[in-house]
Amino acid sequence: MGLVEKIKNLCKEKKITVAELERQTGISNGQIRKWDDSTPGVDKLKKVADYFDVSVDYLLGRTEKKRYYDLTEKDEQSIQKELERMINNMDNESGFAAFDGSTIDELDEEDREMLIASLETSLRIAKRIAKKKFTPYKYRD
Repeated sequence: MGLVEKIKNLCKEKKITVAELERQTGISNGQIRKWDDSTPGVDKLKKVADYFDVSVDYLLGRTEKKRYYDLTEKDEQSIQKELERMINNMDNESGFAAFDGSTIDELDEEDREMLIASLETSLRIAKRIAKKKFTPYKYRD
């Protein structure tokens, strides 16, 4: 997918037109559509990347990660391992007790699934926050 196509998709996700993007970023009218045939300036590319909160490398097709703090496959595997560990720890009698004193094994299927989904979401959020906070500046896009 080319640069202009990526920008069009990002505009569609944000529910704006390319013309609106040009107005908001101070890029001259019709300029973005010409980027298939010409090379845009770094400053203009940076404006578009900043507007959409994506990396310039993503716009140029050098990476599929939109942001430096997006979760990678390795992060997802780490989250799944941690989730599995947490569930296993909850399965023993001392690991988890609901308000009524029941263990995780005694929860009905729907409540168990909601608890697991909540834990997984919490782990994902925590991982993204940690990546935002602790990724050194030299590795950020």
